Amino acid sequence: MTATHKIFKNAWICQREKRRIKPVFGDIYLSGEIVRRVIPKDFNAFSQSQVDKSEQSMKNQWNMAGRVLTLPLINFHDHFYSRLAKGLPVTGPQHHFLQILENLWWKLDQELDEDMIRAAVHLSALESVRNGVTTIFDHHASPHATRGILKIISDTVRLHGLRAVLCLETSDRHGIDRAKESLLENRQFIENDTDNQILGMLGLHAPFTLSDDTLITTAGMVKYLSTAIHIHLAEDKHEMEYSLKNFGLTATERLDKFSLLTPKTILGHGIYLNQHDYQLIAQHHSAIAYNPDSNMNNAVGLPEYGRVPKEIPILPGTDGMHANVARSLKQLFLLQRHQGIAFTDAFQWMERMYFDSYQFVSQLFPDFSSLQEGDRADFVLWDYIPPTPFREDNFWAHWIYGILEATPHTVVQGGEVLLEEKKFVKVDPSDFYPEIYRQGERLYTRFRKLGH
Repeated sequence: MTATHKIFKNAWICQREKRRIKPVFGDIYLSGEIVRRVIPKDFNAFSQSQVDKSEQSMKNQWNMAGRVLTLPLINFHDHFYSRLAKGLPVTGPQHHFLQILENLWWKLDQELDEDMIRAAVHLSALESVRNGVTTIFDHHASPHATRGILKIISDTVRLHGLRAVLCLETSDRHGIDRAKESLLENRQFIENDTDNQILGMLGLHAPFTLSDDTLITTAGMVKYLSTAIHIHLAEDKHEMEYSLKNFGLTATERLDKFSLLTPKTILGHGIYLNQHDYQLIAQHHSAIAYNPDSNMNNAVGLPEYGRVPKEIPILPGTDGMHANVARSLKQLFLLQRHQGIAFTDAFQWMERMYFDSYQFVSQLFPDFSSLQEGDRADFVLWDYIPPTPFREDNFWAHWIYGILEATPHTVVQGGEVLLEEKKFVKVDPSDFYPEIYRQGERLYTRFRKLGH
C-alpha cells in the first residue's frame, strides 16, 4: 500500500537536537507516519508575501500561516477513572487529604464498573487530544473491576490514536487477595496486550497502603518483566509520618529497600521528601511527576522545587484533575517564581523539565519523535503566531508566555491527523458524549445512595 503524503506549510518547526530546540521556519513533508523532509524557507519573504499567506489548505496539504509546531505533550501522571467525578454528591468531611481519599476517591473507585471506566477513558482521550497530549501515563484504580480492565482501557485509547503506558493500582487496603489480583492483572496485561503503541507498568497506590509482602512480590515482578513501578509518593505528611512510625523508614527508603527505584520508575507528587530521599531517588535516576493543580486543590502543600537535585528527572502530570498539561507546565513555572526562584533559574528548570520528559519517554518508546527527518510524525501545531522574532535563544520565553497560553490548532500522531483546525478528525465526539453522560449519571446515582 502506498504511503499517504501530507504537507504542512509555513510553520515554525521546533526540532529537538539533544537538549536544544532549534526553530526552523518552513514546510514539513510526511510520508505515512514518517517525517520525510523539512524544507527551510525565508520567513521574511513569507511575511511580506500575500501569496503564501492567502493560500488555502487543501486535501493532504495545510497552510499553517506562521504558527508554531512542536512535539506533542506527555501526561506522566493521569487518572482516567477520575473524569466522572465532577459534580458527585459527596458526603462526609473533607478537611484533610485522608478524608478526601476516604470520602471521595476510595468510594468512587469501588463503584466503578467496566462501562463507567470505558466512558471515562473516552472522555479523557478527547480532552487529551484537544489539549495536544498524545502520550499518557495512566494510573488506574477499580478494586471491583480488575480482571481484563487494562485491556478494556487500552482498546479504548487505541480508538483515539493515542499512545499510553497503563497500570492498575495495587493496594492492601482491600486485603491481600485483592492486592494479588491487581498485580496479576498488571502482569497479564504487560505479557499479552502491549506493543509499540500501548505499554504497561506495575501500578502501586502509595507506600502507606502497601505491606512489605506486597512490595516483595512487586519487586520480583519488576525484575521478571523488566518493567518499573508507577506510584504515589510523599503526597501528604500523613504518609511520611505513618511510614516512620510503622516501618522505621521513610516511604522512599522502603521503596529503595525492595529495589523499586529504577531509571523507569515514576514517583507521583514527591512533596514531602527529605534530603536523603532525594539522594536515593537521584542515585537510581527515578523520575518525579509533579501535579501542581491537584496538590493545591487537595491543600497538601507544594514541594520546594529549587531543592530537587539535577540528577532527578522531573516530569509534568495532572493527577486526573484535567488533561491540560500546558496548564500544569505554566503553573509549575509560576509556582517557582512564587517561591522566590530567580527568572533565570525558573527558565532553566522549565527547560530541564522539557528535555527530561522526552528523554524519559524515549526509554519506553525509542521511536519518540524529535521532528527530524526520518522521525515519527508526531506534533502539535499551536494557534500561536510569534509576535516577535522566534529563535533558539528566546524559544523558552515564547514557550512559557505564548505557546503554553495558546490552544492546539492541529494535532498529528504517527502521521494521522487527530485534530484539524480544532475539530476532531479521527473520531466524532458526539458518538461518545451521550454514553459518557449515561455512565456519569449511574455513578452519580450510586453516590447519592451512599449518602443515605
